[in-house]
Amino acid sequence: MPVPDLLENAADVRRLEIMTRRLVNSVMAGEYHAVFKGQGMEFNEVREYQPGDDVRFIDWNVTARSGTPFIKRYIEQRELTVIFAVDISASTLFGSVPRRKRPLATVVTSVLAFSAIRNNDRVGLMLFSDDVELYMQPRKGRGHGLLVVRELMTAPRRQRTDIVGALTTLTRLQRRKAVIFLISDFQQPGLRRALAAANSRHDLIAVTVSDPREESLPDAGLVNLEDAETGETVLVDTSSARVRQAVEARFRARREELRREFRSLAIDHIELRTDKDFAPELIGFFQKRAARLGSGR
Repeated sequence: MPVPDLLENAADVRRLEIMTRRLVNSVMAGEYHAVFKGQGMEFNEVREYQPGDDVRFIDWNVTARSGTPFIKRYIEQRELTVIFAVDISASTLFGSVPRRKRPLATVVTSVLAFSAIRNNDRVGLMLFSDDVELYMQPRKGRGHGLLVVRELMTAPRRQRTDIVGALTTLTRLQRRKAVIFLISDFQQPGLRRALAAANSRHDLIAVTVSDPREESLPDAGLVNLEDAETGETVLVDTSSARVRQAVEARFRARREELRREFRSLAIDHIELRTDKDFAPELIGFFQKRAARLGSGR
């Protein structure tokens, strides 16, 4: 699915909705529903154990106090709360192909948001840099979905990133369990503790967005490279094979570190690139997640 690079005009909200509708209606709605609808369980009551009840639901604390077996009863949640925490720091404005990372994140968030709204779920939005720039309370409905998309498309340009602070704030604001899509290029180190804390309370899904030029440099001679978030520049000799190999090794090491961290914390992970169609990646993620949930793993 093509991703336009310019998504900064609020008048384009309707165009973006039309562009994503086909994918949502024909593919994503079914995949989304299969994975998320009815997966949440909410505590209802404690009652005495009856023959045939599942022993896994015995409430051992109440049983010990009363001397009589009691079980916890749960009811399936009819709807979910889905929150998109989207990084809008300066590094997300980078792009070497005809699109940048932030427009890709905007379109992907829109597709997922419209899928959730079609599923009658509540949708919320957090935009963050080194501070929380915006927090929209989760609500239902197409009108609310359009507001979410408008905020994404008109998000301010900010410099630095603080994923730890964003997750800490989100966990404080959202007390009840939610599905959280954390969308970022994840260029900030030291995230493990914050990721673990957020995932222990919520269903955290990490969506990494990258550009091919972050992985490898072209042979273009002496080039001034600027850190988008700090403004610092460094002169790099891209004609040197050793320099290009070092850049590639650093990117791959960070990518593998993130993958290991997400796996060890049991956090689902979607990898997106500005030079590739995002639809197969999303569909593949939902299919794998549905298969894993179906197998009970």
